[in-house]
Amino acid sequence: MRHGNQILMRRCLLLYLVLLPYAASAQDLSKVHFVRAGGEATIQTKPDRVQISIGVTTQAATAQAAAAQNALQSSAVLDSLKGIVEGRGESKTTGYNVTPQYAYAPNQPPRVKGYEATNTVLVTLDDLSQTGKLLDAASGSGANNVSSISFTLRDSSPVCAQVLAEAATKARANAEAIAKALGVRVTGVLSAEPQEITPVRPIPMAQMAMAREKTETPIEAGNLDVHASVIVTLEVQ
Repeated sequence: MRHGNQILMRRCLLLYLVLLPYAASAQDLSKVHFVRAGGEATIQTKPDRVQISIGVTTQAATAQAAAAQNALQSSAVLDSLKGIVEGRGESKTTGYNVTPQYAYAPNQPPRVKGYEATNTVLVTLDDLSQTGKLLDAASGSGANNVSSISFTLRDSSPVCAQVLAEAATKARANAEAIAKALGVRVTGVLSAEPQEITPVRPIPMAQMAMAREKTETPIEAGNLDVHASVIVTLEVQ
C-alpha cells in the first residue's frame, strides 16, 4: 500500500521543515569554511491503523450482467463490513471498471468472450484487533481480491520528530568529530537536510494468502521501523 506510505512520508518531511529549517540559502558556501556529515536513526513503534484494499471481481457474457453481478456481490461485502468498520474507521471506493475479455486464436482477430467488472474498496481500520475478522468477513461475503494491507500511524508527528532529531544529532556529532580532527572550531549550522524517511512496513501478500487458509485469519502487525537520515553542514573557523 503505497498511498499510506506516501502520506506518512510527506507528514514527516513537513515536520522536518518546521524542526530543522534549511539555512544554506542565506549564505554563500563559497565564502565560508564548512564540514559536512550524515547521521542515521531508526525507531521501532507499534502501528495503530491498518489500510486494506478489498476487491470484488465478477465475469459474465455481457457488460450489463457483469456489472449487475458485481453490484450485488459488492453490496454483500460492504454490508458484512459495516459492523466491523463502524466507529473504528471508514471505507471508500477507490476503483471501478468494466472491461472486455478476449479470446485469441491463430490467424484470427481477437474475439470478445465476455466482460469483467471490478470494484475496489479501501478500508481504513483503527482497531487492529479486528483485522483478521474483517478479512474473514470480506472473503466470506464475496470479496475475491485483497490486493494490499499496510500498517501505519494515525498521528506520525511524534515519532517523525523523534527519529529526525536523533538522526540530526548523530549527523552533527559526526561533523563535529571531523572538525575536531581537523583542528577547526564549529561556529554555526549552515544547513540540515533529510535524505531518507521510510516509515511503513507492509505485510507481504504471500503471508496473507497462507493466513487465509486457516479457520480464522491471523494477522500480526509487528513493529513499524521508522528510519531517517540527515546531512548537516557546519560552519568552521
